Amino acid sequence: MYRYDEFDAAIVRERIAEFREQVERRLNGEITEDQFKPLRLMNGLYLQLHAYMLRVAIPYGTLSSRQLARLARIARDYDKGYGHFTTRQNIQYNWVKLVDVPRLLEDLAEVEMHAIQTSGNCIRNVTADHLAAAAPDEVDDPRVWSEIIRQWSTFHPEFSFLPRKFKIAVTAAETDRAAVQVHDIGLHLKHNAEGGPGFTVYVGGGQGRTPYVAPAIKHDLAPADLLSYLEAILRVYNRAGRRDNLYKSRIKILVAALGAEEFARQVEEEWRASDRARFDLPAEEAQRIRDYFASPCFRMLKTADAAFNEAKARDAAFARWVSTNVHPHRTPGYASVTISLKPIGGIPGDATADQMDAVAALARRYSFDEIRVSHEQNLILPHVEKGDLYDLWQALRENDLATPNAGLVSDIIACPGLDYCDLANARSIPIAQAISTRFADLEAQAEIGELKLKISGCINACGHHHVGHIGILGVDKHGEEFYQILLGGRGDERAKLGKITGKGLPAEAIPDAIERVVARYLELRRDSSERFIDAYERIGPKPFEEALYADIKERAA
Repeated sequence: MYRYDEFDAAIVRERIAEFREQVERRLNGEITEDQFKPLRLMNGLYLQLHAYMLRVAIPYGTLSSRQLARLARIARDYDKGYGHFTTRQNIQYNWVKLVDVPRLLEDLAEVEMHAIQTSGNCIRNVTADHLAAAAPDEVDDPRVWSEIIRQWSTFHPEFSFLPRKFKIAVTAAETDRAAVQVHDIGLHLKHNAEGGPGFTVYVGGGQGRTPYVAPAIKHDLAPADLLSYLEAILRVYNRAGRRDNLYKSRIKILVAALGAEEFARQVEEEWRASDRARFDLPAEEAQRIRDYFASPCFRMLKTADAAFNEAKARDAAFARWVSTNVHPHRTPGYASVTISLKPIGGIPGDATADQMDAVAALARRYSFDEIRVSHEQNLILPHVEKGDLYDLWQALRENDLATPNAGLVSDIIACPGLDYCDLANARSIPIAQAISTRFADLEAQAEIGELKLKISGCINACGHHHVGHIGILGVDKHGEEFYQILLGGRGDERAKLGKITGKGLPAEAIPDAIERVVARYLELRRDSSERFIDAYERIGPKPFEEALYADIKERAA
Protein backbone atom coordinates (compact mmCIF):
# COMPACT_ATOMS: atom_id res chain seq x y z
CA MET A 1 0.00 0.00 0.00
CA TYR A 2 1.05 3.61 -0.53
CA ARG A 3 3.45 5.21 1.98
CA TYR A 4 3.79 8.94 2.58
CA ASP A 5 6.74 10.70 1.01
CA GLU A 6 8.29 13.85 2.46
CA PHE A 7 5.69 16.04 0.75
CA ASP A 8 2.73 14.13 2.22
CA ALA A 9 4.23 14.23 5.69
CA ALA A 10 5.05 17.92 5.48
CA ILE A 11 1.65 19.14 4.32
CA VAL A 12 -0.13 17.11 6.99
CA ARG A 13 2.14 18.45 9.76
CA GLU A 14 1.71 22.02 8.54
CA ARG A 15 -2.07 21.68 8.35
CA ILE A 16 -2.26 20.33 11.92
CA ALA A 17 -0.18 23.25 13.20
CA GLU A 18 -2.46 25.73 11.42
CA PHE A 19 -5.58 24.08 12.76
CA ARG A 20 -4.27 23.96 16.32
CA GLU A 21 -4.03 27.75 16.29
CA GLN A 22 -7.53 28.04 14.81
CA VAL A 23 -8.96 25.74 17.51
CA GLU A 24 -7.25 27.76 20.24
CA ARG A 25 -8.75 30.96 18.87
CA ARG A 26 -12.21 29.37 18.87
CA LEU A 27 -11.83 28.04 22.42
CA ASN A 28 -10.62 31.45 23.61
CA GLY A 29 -13.61 33.17 22.02
CA GLU A 30 -11.50 35.13 19.54
CA ILE A 31 -13.62 33.84 16.65
CA THR A 32 -17.28 32.82 16.54
CA GLU A 33 -18.64 29.42 15.50
CA ASP A 34 -19.71 30.93 12.17
CA GLN A 35 -16.17 32.20 11.59
CA PHE A 36 -14.71 28.87 12.68
CA LYS A 37 -17.00 26.78 10.46
CA PRO A 38 -15.11 27.08 7.14
CA LEU A 39 -11.83 26.42 8.96
CA ARG A 40 -13.00 23.26 10.69
CA LEU A 41 -14.72 21.91 7.58
CA MET A 42 -11.41 22.08 5.69
CA ASN A 43 -10.12 19.71 8.37
CA GLY A 44 -13.00 17.24 8.30
CA LEU A 45 -14.64 18.52 11.49
CA TYR A 46 -18.43 18.87 11.55
CA LEU A 47 -20.79 20.13 14.25
CA GLN A 48 -23.62 17.61 14.50
CA LEU A 49 -26.70 17.44 16.70
CA HIS A 50 -24.92 16.53 19.92
CA ALA A 51 -21.18 17.02 19.44
CA TYR A 52 -18.40 17.60 16.95
CA MET A 53 -17.87 14.79 14.45
CA LEU A 54 -14.51 14.12 12.79
CA ARG A 55 -14.40 12.36 9.41
CA VAL A 56 -11.09 10.64 8.74
CA ALA A 57 -10.00 9.84 5.18
CA ILE A 58 -9.24 6.26 4.21
CA PRO A 59 -8.00 6.74 0.63
CA TYR A 60 -9.60 4.20 -1.71
CA GLY A 61 -10.58 2.22 1.39
CA THR A 62 -7.15 0.69 2.08
CA LEU A 63 -5.76 0.31 5.61
CA SER A 64 -2.81 -1.40 7.23
CA SER A 65 -3.25 -3.24 10.51
CA ARG A 66 -1.18 -0.53 12.21
CA GLN A 67 -3.57 2.13 10.94
CA LEU A 68 -6.67 0.21 11.97
CA ALA A 69 -5.20 -0.36 15.43
CA ARG A 70 -4.62 3.40 15.68
CA LEU A 71 -8.24 4.04 14.68
CA ALA A 72 -9.23 1.70 17.52
CA ARG A 73 -7.08 3.65 19.99
CA ILE A 74 -8.60 6.92 18.83
CA ALA A 75 -12.08 5.47 19.42
CA ARG A 76 -11.09 4.70 23.01
CA ASP A 77 -9.15 7.88 23.75
CA TYR A 78 -11.31 10.49 22.03
CA ASP A 79 -14.75 8.98 21.42
CA LYS A 80 -17.10 6.51 23.14
CA GLY A 81 -15.24 3.38 22.13
CA TYR A 82 -16.40 2.93 18.55
CA GLY A 83 -16.23 4.38 15.05
CA HIS A 84 -18.62 4.47 12.11
CA PHE A 85 -17.44 3.35 8.66
CA THR A 86 -19.17 5.25 5.85
CA THR A 87 -20.22 4.76 2.25
CA ARG A 88 -17.26 6.96 1.22
CA GLN A 89 -14.81 4.40 2.68
CA ASN A 90 -14.07 6.82 5.54
CA ILE A 91 -14.49 6.50 9.30
CA GLN A 92 -16.38 8.99 11.46
CA TYR A 93 -16.06 9.69 15.17
CA ASN A 94 -19.30 11.18 16.46
CA TRP A 95 -18.38 12.36 19.97
CA VAL A 96 -15.02 14.15 19.78
CA LYS A 97 -14.25 17.22 21.92
CA LEU A 98 -12.94 20.28 20.12
CA VAL A 99 -10.04 20.71 22.53
CA ASP A 100 -8.81 17.20 21.68
CA VAL A 101 -8.94 17.44 17.90
CA PRO A 102 -5.39 18.76 17.23
CA ARG A 103 -3.90 15.99 19.37
CA LEU A 104 -6.15 13.44 17.64
CA LEU A 105 -4.90 14.64 14.25
CA GLU A 106 -1.32 14.25 15.43
CA ASP A 107 -2.08 10.66 16.43
CA LEU A 108 -3.46 10.05 12.94
CA ALA A 109 -0.43 11.63 11.28
CA GLU A 110 1.87 9.18 13.10
CA VAL A 111 0.29 6.38 11.01
CA GLU A 112 0.03 8.40 7.77
CA MET A 113 -3.63 9.36 8.07
CA HIS A 114 -5.51 12.67 8.14
CA ALA A 115 -8.92 14.31 7.74
CA ILE A 116 -8.00 16.69 4.92
CA GLN A 117 -10.56 17.16 2.13
CA THR A 118 -13.19 14.98 3.82
CA SER A 119 -15.45 18.02 3.74
CA GLY A 120 -15.82 21.30 1.89
CA ASN A 121 -16.27 22.21 -1.76
CA CYS A 122 -13.24 20.31 -2.98
CA ILE A 123 -12.35 16.90 -4.38
CA ARG A 124 -13.18 14.50 -1.55
CA ASN A 125 -11.70 11.10 -0.69
CA VAL A 126 -11.28 9.08 -3.91
CA THR A 127 -13.03 5.73 -3.59
CA ALA A 128 -12.36 2.44 -5.37
CA ASP A 129 -13.32 -1.21 -5.67
CA HIS A 130 -12.80 -2.86 -2.28
CA LEU A 131 -11.63 -6.06 -4.01
CA ALA A 132 -8.85 -4.24 -5.88
CA ALA A 133 -5.83 -6.44 -6.73
CA ALA A 134 -7.81 -9.52 -5.69
CA ALA A 135 -10.82 -9.75 -8.01
CA PRO A 136 -10.49 -12.22 -10.91
CA ASP A 137 -12.27 -9.87 -13.33
CA GLU A 138 -9.86 -6.98 -12.87
CA VAL A 139 -7.99 -5.19 -15.70
CA ASP A 140 -5.65 -3.25 -13.41
CA ASP A 141 -5.37 -2.18 -9.78
CA PRO A 142 -7.67 0.88 -9.49
CA ARG A 143 -5.88 2.01 -6.32
CA VAL A 144 -2.87 3.04 -8.42
CA TRP A 145 -5.02 5.50 -10.35
CA SER A 146 -6.88 6.55 -7.21
CA GLU A 147 -3.58 7.44 -5.54
CA ILE A 148 -2.45 9.37 -8.61
CA ILE A 149 -5.72 11.33 -8.47
CA ARG A 150 -5.30 11.86 -4.72
CA GLN A 151 -1.86 13.36 -5.15
CA TRP A 152 -3.00 15.53 -8.07
CA SER A 153 -6.09 16.83 -6.27
CA THR A 154 -4.77 17.42 -2.74
CA PHE A 155 -4.63 21.18 -2.12
CA HIS A 156 -4.99 21.79 -5.86
CA PRO A 157 -5.25 25.61 -5.91
CA GLU A 158 -7.71 25.70 -8.79
CA PHE A 159 -10.09 23.16 -7.27
CA SER A 160 -10.09 23.98 -3.56
CA PHE A 161 -13.23 26.14 -3.82
CA LEU A 162 -15.43 24.42 -6.36
CA PRO A 163 -19.13 25.30 -6.68
CA ARG A 164 -19.88 22.25 -4.52
CA LYS A 165 -18.33 19.09 -3.08
CA PHE A 166 -16.87 16.71 -5.65
CA LYS A 167 -16.59 12.92 -5.56
CA ILE A 168 -14.58 10.59 -7.80
CA ALA A 169 -14.71 6.78 -7.88
CA VAL A 170 -12.53 4.32 -9.80
CA THR A 171 -13.06 0.70 -10.79
CA ALA A 172 -11.10 -1.56 -13.10
CA ALA A 173 -13.19 -4.72 -13.03
CA GLU A 174 -16.00 -6.01 -15.18
CA THR A 175 -18.33 -5.86 -12.17
CA ASP A 176 -18.64 -2.36 -10.81
CA ARG A 177 -18.32 -2.57 -7.03
CA ALA A 178 -17.54 1.15 -6.65
CA ALA A 179 -20.84 2.58 -8.00
CA VAL A 180 -18.95 4.82 -10.43
CA GLN A 181 -22.06 5.91 -12.36
CA VAL A 182 -23.51 7.76 -9.36
CA HIS A 183 -20.45 9.93 -8.76
CA ASP A 184 -19.50 13.38 -10.02
CA ILE A 185 -16.80 11.60 -12.02
CA GLY A 186 -16.73 7.84 -12.38
CA LEU A 187 -13.80 6.09 -14.04
CA HIS A 188 -14.15 2.54 -15.34
CA LEU A 189 -10.91 1.10 -16.69
CA LYS A 190 -11.51 -1.53 -19.37
CA HIS A 191 -9.75 -3.23 -22.27
CA ASN A 192 -10.12 -1.22 -25.46
CA ALA A 193 -10.54 -2.66 -28.96
CA GLU A 194 -6.78 -3.12 -29.27
CA GLY A 195 -6.59 -4.97 -25.96
CA GLY A 196 -4.93 -2.13 -24.09
CA PRO A 197 -6.36 -0.23 -21.10
CA GLY A 198 -8.73 2.69 -21.57
CA PHE A 199 -11.01 4.62 -19.24
CA THR A 200 -14.71 5.11 -19.78
CA VAL A 201 -15.36 8.48 -18.15
CA TYR A 202 -18.76 9.10 -16.56
CA VAL A 203 -19.62 12.65 -15.46
CA GLY A 204 -22.65 14.08 -13.69
CA GLY A 205 -23.91 11.24 -11.56
CA GLY A 206 -25.08 11.59 -8.01
CA GLN A 207 -27.92 11.07 -5.63
CA GLY A 208 -29.44 13.56 -3.21
CA ARG A 209 -32.28 15.93 -4.02
CA THR A 210 -31.94 15.52 -7.80
CA PRO A 211 -30.48 12.07 -8.54
CA TYR A 212 -28.85 11.21 -11.85
CA VAL A 213 -27.04 8.27 -13.37
CA ALA A 214 -23.97 9.75 -15.05
CA PRO A 215 -23.67 9.63 -18.84
CA ALA A 216 -20.43 8.44 -20.39
CA ILE A 217 -18.74 11.42 -22.06
CA LYS A 218 -15.52 9.68 -23.11
CA HIS A 219 -14.56 6.14 -24.04
CA ASP A 220 -11.10 4.60 -24.26
CA LEU A 221 -9.30 7.50 -22.63
CA ALA A 222 -5.62 6.61 -22.55
CA PRO A 223 -4.34 6.33 -18.96
CA ALA A 224 -1.52 8.75 -19.81
CA ASP A 225 -4.17 11.40 -20.56
CA LEU A 226 -6.16 10.89 -17.38
CA LEU A 227 -5.02 13.89 -15.36
CA SER A 228 -5.23 16.37 -18.21
CA TYR A 229 -8.74 15.18 -19.04
CA LEU A 230 -9.86 15.39 -15.41
CA GLU A 231 -8.41 18.90 -15.27
CA ALA A 232 -10.48 19.87 -18.31
CA ILE A 233 -13.68 18.53 -16.71
CA LEU A 234 -13.01 20.43 -13.48
CA ARG A 235 -12.22 23.65 -15.33
CA VAL A 236 -15.49 23.55 -17.26
CA TYR A 237 -17.35 22.91 -14.02
CA ASN A 238 -15.48 25.62 -12.12
CA ARG A 239 -16.38 28.19 -14.79
CA ALA A 240 -19.96 27.19 -15.55
CA GLY A 241 -21.20 25.50 -12.37
CA ARG A 242 -23.92 27.31 -10.42
CA ARG A 243 -22.68 29.23 -7.37
CA ASP A 244 -25.88 31.19 -6.78
CA ASN A 245 -28.02 28.25 -5.67
CA LEU A 246 -26.86 25.55 -3.27
CA TYR A 247 -29.36 23.05 -4.66
CA LYS A 248 -28.20 23.53 -8.25
CA SER A 249 -24.46 23.70 -7.70
CA ARG A 250 -23.41 20.07 -8.30
CA ILE A 251 -21.87 19.11 -11.63
CA LYS A 252 -24.81 16.78 -12.31
CA ILE A 253 -27.05 19.86 -12.65
CA LEU A 254 -24.65 21.45 -15.13
CA VAL A 255 -24.41 18.27 -17.23
CA ALA A 256 -28.20 17.90 -17.23
CA ALA A 257 -28.71 21.55 -18.19
CA LEU A 258 -26.20 21.51 -21.04
CA GLY A 259 -26.86 17.95 -22.13
CA ALA A 260 -24.17 15.29 -22.09
CA GLU A 261 -23.16 15.91 -25.70
CA GLU A 262 -22.62 19.65 -25.24
CA PHE A 263 -20.83 19.17 -21.92
CA ALA A 264 -18.52 16.61 -23.54
CA ARG A 265 -17.85 19.05 -26.40
CA GLN A 266 -16.85 21.80 -23.97
CA VAL A 267 -14.59 19.45 -22.06
CA GLU A 268 -12.99 18.26 -25.29
CA GLU A 269 -12.44 21.85 -26.38
CA GLU A 270 -10.84 22.74 -23.05
CA TRP A 271 -8.74 19.59 -23.14
CA ARG A 272 -7.46 20.16 -26.69
CA ALA A 273 -6.63 23.80 -25.94
CA SER A 274 -4.74 23.07 -22.73
CA ASP A 275 -1.04 22.44 -22.40
CA ARG A 276 -1.55 18.72 -21.88
CA ALA A 277 2.15 17.99 -21.66
CA ARG A 278 2.39 19.69 -18.26
CA PHE A 279 -0.16 17.23 -16.86
CA ASP A 280 1.68 14.14 -18.03
CA LEU A 281 2.78 12.07 -15.08
CA PRO A 282 6.48 11.27 -15.49
CA ALA A 283 6.94 7.58 -16.17
CA GLU A 284 9.31 7.15 -13.25
CA GLU A 285 6.82 8.79 -10.87
CA ALA A 286 3.97 6.64 -12.13
CA GLN A 287 6.12 3.56 -11.60
CA ARG A 288 7.10 4.73 -8.11
CA ILE A 289 3.44 4.89 -7.15
CA ARG A 290 2.63 1.57 -8.82
CA ASP A 291 5.46 -0.14 -6.96
CA TYR A 292 3.72 0.60 -3.67
CA PHE A 293 0.83 -1.56 -4.84
CA ALA A 294 2.87 -4.60 -5.81
CA SER A 295 1.08 -7.88 -5.08
CA PRO A 296 1.96 -9.68 -1.86
CA CYS A 297 4.24 -12.71 -2.04
CA PHE A 298 1.55 -15.30 -2.61
CA ARG A 299 2.48 -18.91 -2.01
CA MET A 300 1.91 -21.82 -4.35
CA LEU A 301 -0.83 -23.62 -2.44
CA LYS A 302 -1.53 -27.23 -3.37
CA THR A 303 -3.61 -28.38 -0.38
CA ALA A 304 -5.56 -25.21 0.52
CA ASP A 305 -8.69 -26.23 -1.41
CA ALA A 306 -8.75 -29.70 0.13
CA ALA A 307 -8.61 -28.38 3.71
CA PHE A 308 -11.15 -25.70 2.88
CA ASN A 309 -13.61 -28.13 1.30
CA GLU A 310 -13.25 -30.56 4.19
CA ALA A 311 -14.08 -27.79 6.68
CA LYS A 312 -17.17 -26.81 4.69
CA ALA A 313 -18.38 -30.40 4.62
CA ARG A 314 -17.80 -30.77 8.36
CA ASP A 315 -19.40 -27.53 9.61
CA ALA A 316 -22.68 -26.25 8.11
CA ALA A 317 -22.40 -22.86 9.86
CA PHE A 318 -18.98 -22.31 8.31
CA ALA A 319 -20.32 -23.34 4.90
CA ARG A 320 -23.16 -20.81 5.21
CA TRP A 321 -20.68 -18.03 6.01
CA VAL A 322 -18.50 -19.03 3.07
CA SER A 323 -21.47 -18.89 0.71
CA THR A 324 -22.06 -15.19 1.43
CA ASN A 325 -18.89 -13.66 2.86
CA VAL A 326 -16.07 -15.37 0.95
CA HIS A 327 -15.26 -14.25 -2.60
CA PRO A 328 -13.13 -15.65 -5.45
CA HIS A 329 -9.53 -14.49 -5.71
CA ARG A 330 -7.36 -14.12 -8.79
CA THR A 331 -4.63 -16.26 -7.18
CA PRO A 332 -5.27 -20.00 -6.79
CA GLY A 333 -5.62 -21.08 -3.17
CA TYR A 334 -6.66 -17.64 -1.90
CA ALA A 335 -9.96 -15.86 -1.23
CA SER A 336 -11.24 -12.44 -0.16
CA VAL A 337 -13.39 -12.15 2.95
CA THR A 338 -16.13 -9.71 3.88
CA ILE A 339 -16.21 -8.99 7.60
CA SER A 340 -19.79 -7.98 8.22
CA LEU A 341 -20.37 -4.88 10.32
CA LYS A 342 -24.09 -5.67 10.21
CA PRO A 343 -24.88 -8.01 13.12
CA ILE A 344 -28.59 -8.76 13.44
CA GLY A 345 -30.16 -5.80 15.21
CA GLY A 346 -26.90 -3.85 15.16
CA ILE A 347 -26.00 -0.40 13.84
CA PRO A 348 -24.79 -0.66 10.22
CA GLY A 349 -21.16 0.33 9.81
CA ASP A 350 -20.29 0.64 13.49
CA ALA A 351 -17.25 -1.17 14.90
CA THR A 352 -16.04 -1.09 18.47
CA ALA A 353 -12.44 -0.40 19.36
CA ASP A 354 -12.05 -4.03 20.44
CA GLN A 355 -13.40 -5.22 17.10
CA MET A 356 -11.04 -2.95 15.18
CA ASP A 357 -8.13 -4.27 17.19
CA ALA A 358 -9.26 -7.83 16.51
CA VAL A 359 -9.49 -7.23 12.75
CA ALA A 360 -6.06 -5.56 12.77
CA ALA A 361 -4.57 -8.63 14.44
CA LEU A 362 -6.33 -10.99 12.02
CA ALA A 363 -5.08 -8.95 9.05
CA ARG A 364 -1.51 -9.29 10.32
CA ARG A 365 -1.94 -13.03 10.69
CA TYR A 366 -4.03 -13.94 7.67
CA SER A 367 -4.13 -11.12 5.06
CA PHE A 368 -0.65 -9.69 4.49
CA ASP A 369 -1.33 -6.87 6.96
CA GLU A 370 -4.05 -5.31 4.79
CA ILE A 371 -7.70 -4.35 5.33
CA ARG A 372 -10.19 -2.69 3.02
CA VAL A 373 -13.30 -0.65 3.77
CA SER A 374 -16.18 -1.19 1.34
CA HIS A 375 -18.69 1.47 0.36
CA GLU A 376 -21.26 -0.98 1.73
CA GLN A 377 -19.91 -0.23 5.24
CA ASN A 378 -18.13 -3.54 5.82
CA LEU A 379 -14.46 -4.48 6.21
CA ILE A 380 -12.59 -6.77 3.82
CA LEU A 381 -9.56 -9.01 4.22
CA PRO A 382 -8.47 -9.13 0.58
CA HIS A 383 -5.90 -11.97 0.53
CA VAL A 384 -6.59 -14.99 2.74
CA GLU A 385 -5.36 -18.53 2.16
CA LYS A 386 -8.32 -20.86 1.80
CA GLY A 387 -6.71 -23.24 4.27
CA ASP A 388 -6.88 -20.47 6.90
CA LEU A 389 -10.53 -19.58 6.39
CA TYR A 390 -11.91 -21.90 9.06
CA ASP A 391 -9.57 -20.56 11.74
CA LEU A 392 -10.30 -17.01 10.62
CA TRP A 393 -14.05 -17.62 10.81
CA GLN A 394 -13.77 -18.95 14.35
CA ALA A 395 -11.79 -15.88 15.42
CA LEU A 396 -14.36 -13.57 13.80
CA ARG A 397 -17.18 -15.38 15.63
CA GLU A 398 -15.46 -14.69 18.95
CA ASN A 399 -15.65 -10.97 18.16
CA ASP A 400 -19.23 -10.90 16.80
CA LEU A 401 -17.90 -10.28 13.29
CA ALA A 402 -18.96 -13.45 11.48
CA THR A 403 -22.57 -12.68 10.54
CA PRO A 404 -23.09 -14.57 7.25
CA ASN A 405 -25.11 -11.88 5.51
CA ALA A 406 -22.90 -10.07 2.98
CA GLY A 407 -25.19 -8.96 0.15
CA LEU A 408 -28.33 -10.23 1.88
CA VAL A 409 -31.36 -8.36 3.20
CA SER A 410 -29.82 -7.63 6.62
CA ASP A 411 -26.59 -6.27 5.09
CA ILE A 412 -28.20 -2.84 5.13
CA ILE A 413 -26.51 0.43 4.17
CA ALA A 414 -27.74 3.21 6.45
CA CYS A 415 -26.66 6.76 7.20
CA PRO A 416 -26.50 7.94 10.85
CA GLY A 417 -29.80 9.76 10.36
CA LEU A 418 -31.50 11.87 13.00
CA ASP A 419 -29.70 10.09 15.83
CA TYR A 420 -26.61 12.16 14.95
CA CYS A 421 -27.00 14.31 11.84
CA ASP A 422 -28.44 17.82 12.00
CA LEU A 423 -29.45 17.60 8.32
CA ALA A 424 -31.62 14.52 8.77
CA ASN A 425 -35.42 14.51 8.81
CA ALA A 426 -35.85 11.03 10.23
CA ARG A 427 -34.01 8.21 11.95
CA SER A 428 -32.26 5.59 9.85
CA ILE A 429 -30.61 3.40 12.48
CA PRO A 430 -33.78 2.16 14.23
CA ILE A 431 -35.37 1.32 10.87
CA ALA A 432 -32.30 -0.70 9.86
CA GLN A 433 -32.30 -2.48 13.20
CA ALA A 434 -36.00 -3.31 12.97
CA ILE A 435 -35.70 -4.73 9.43
CA SER A 436 -32.57 -6.67 10.33
CA THR A 437 -34.31 -8.17 13.34
CA ARG A 438 -37.39 -9.05 11.27
CA PHE A 439 -35.19 -11.02 8.86
CA ALA A 440 -32.97 -12.50 11.55
CA ASP A 441 -33.40 -16.09 10.42
CA LEU A 442 -30.22 -16.87 8.48
CA GLU A 443 -31.72 -19.70 6.48
CA ALA A 444 -34.56 -17.43 5.38
CA GLN A 445 -32.06 -14.76 4.35
CA ALA A 446 -30.12 -17.29 2.30
CA GLU A 447 -33.36 -18.40 0.61
CA ILE A 448 -34.15 -14.78 -0.32
CA GLY A 449 -30.68 -14.34 -1.80
CA GLU A 450 -29.00 -11.11 -2.85
CA LEU A 451 -31.04 -8.04 -1.93
CA LYS A 452 -29.51 -4.57 -1.58
CA LEU A 453 -31.48 -2.55 0.98
CA LYS A 454 -30.39 1.05 1.64
CA ILE A 455 -31.73 3.71 4.01
CA SER A 456 -31.27 7.50 4.14
CA GLY A 457 -32.56 9.80 6.85
CA CYS A 458 -32.94 12.74 4.47
CA ILE A 459 -32.89 13.73 0.81
CA ASN A 460 -29.08 14.11 0.84
CA ALA A 461 -28.99 10.32 0.31
CA CYS A 462 -25.89 9.44 2.32
CA GLY A 463 -27.44 5.96 2.64
CA HIS A 464 -27.61 5.60 -1.18
CA HIS A 465 -31.33 4.80 -1.09
CA HIS A 466 -31.75 5.80 -4.75
CA VAL A 467 -29.71 2.80 -5.91
CA GLY A 468 -30.97 0.18 -3.49
CA HIS A 469 -32.94 -2.75 -4.84
CA ILE A 470 -35.19 -1.54 -2.04
CA GLY A 471 -34.51 2.03 -0.92
CA ILE A 472 -35.99 3.77 2.09
CA LEU A 473 -36.03 7.57 2.48
CA GLY A 474 -36.95 9.27 5.75
CA VAL A 475 -39.09 12.40 5.43
CA ASP A 476 -40.67 14.80 7.89
CA LYS A 477 -44.43 15.36 7.70
CA HIS A 478 -45.62 17.99 10.14
CA GLY A 479 -43.11 16.91 12.77
CA GLU A 480 -43.65 13.17 12.29
CA GLU A 481 -41.22 10.74 10.68
CA PHE A 482 -42.43 8.91 7.58
CA TYR A 483 -40.58 6.76 5.07
CA GLN A 484 -40.90 6.59 1.29
CA ILE A 485 -40.10 3.28 -0.36
CA LEU A 486 -38.20 3.07 -3.65
CA LEU A 487 -37.91 -0.10 -5.72
CA GLY A 488 -35.66 -1.24 -8.55
CA GLY A 489 -32.49 0.79 -8.04
CA ARG A 490 -29.01 -0.57 -8.58
CA GLY A 491 -25.51 0.87 -8.24
CA ASP A 492 -23.52 -1.61 -10.31
CA GLU A 493 -22.39 -1.52 -13.95
CA ARG A 494 -26.08 -1.37 -14.97
CA ALA A 495 -26.82 1.54 -12.65
CA LYS A 496 -30.43 2.63 -12.35
CA LEU A 497 -32.40 4.87 -10.00
CA GLY A 498 -35.15 3.33 -7.92
CA LYS A 499 -38.78 4.33 -8.45
CA ILE A 500 -40.70 5.98 -5.63
CA THR A 501 -43.72 3.78 -5.01
CA GLY A 502 -46.22 6.10 -3.37
CA LYS A 503 -47.10 7.70 -0.06
CA GLY A 504 -44.78 7.45 2.91
CA LEU A 505 -45.35 5.00 5.71
CA PRO A 506 -44.85 5.47 9.46
CA ALA A 507 -41.82 3.87 11.06
CA GLU A 508 -43.75 1.07 12.72
CA ALA A 509 -45.18 -0.03 9.34
CA ILE A 510 -41.85 -0.40 7.55
CA PRO A 511 -40.78 -3.93 8.63
CA ASP A 512 -44.20 -5.36 7.67
CA ALA A 513 -44.13 -3.53 4.33
CA ILE A 514 -40.65 -4.80 3.44
CA GLU A 515 -41.63 -8.31 4.48
CA ARG A 516 -44.67 -8.21 2.15
CA VAL A 517 -42.52 -7.05 -0.78
CA VAL A 518 -39.99 -9.82 -0.17
CA ALA A 519 -42.78 -12.41 0.15
CA ARG A 520 -44.20 -11.29 -3.20
CA TYR A 521 -40.77 -11.67 -4.77
CA LEU A 522 -40.49 -15.24 -3.43
CA GLU A 523 -43.89 -16.03 -4.93
CA LEU A 524 -43.06 -14.62 -8.36
CA ARG A 525 -39.43 -15.49 -9.01
CA ARG A 526 -38.68 -18.12 -11.60
CA ASP A 527 -36.42 -20.12 -9.30
CA SER A 528 -33.99 -19.62 -6.44
CA SER A 529 -31.30 -18.32 -8.80
CA GLU A 530 -33.36 -15.27 -9.86
CA ARG A 531 -32.37 -12.34 -7.66
CA PHE A 532 -34.83 -9.75 -6.40
CA ILE A 533 -33.58 -7.10 -8.84
CA ASP A 534 -33.79 -9.50 -11.77
CA ALA A 535 -37.36 -10.48 -10.90
CA TYR A 536 -38.34 -6.85 -10.45
CA GLU A 537 -36.93 -5.88 -13.85
CA ARG A 538 -38.60 -8.86 -15.53
CA ILE A 539 -42.03 -8.40 -13.97
CA GLY A 540 -42.24 -4.66 -13.41
CA PRO A 541 -43.25 -2.66 -10.33
CA LYS A 542 -46.99 -3.28 -10.11
CA PRO A 543 -47.14 -6.53 -8.07
CA PHE A 544 -44.46 -5.28 -5.69
CA GLU A 545 -46.23 -1.97 -5.14
CA GLU A 546 -49.48 -3.82 -4.54
CA ALA A 547 -47.78 -5.95 -1.90
CA LEU A 548 -46.18 -2.91 -0.32
CA TYR A 549 -49.50 -1.18 0.32
CA ALA A 550 -51.69 -4.28 0.76
CA ASP A 551 -52.10 -3.83 4.50
CA ILE A 552 -53.18 -0.21 4.09
CA LYS A 553 -55.78 -1.16 1.48
CA GLU A 554 -57.10 -4.00 3.62
CA ARG A 555 -57.56 -1.73 6.63
CA ALA A 556 -59.22 0.92 4.47
CA ALA A 557 -61.66 -1.69 3.11
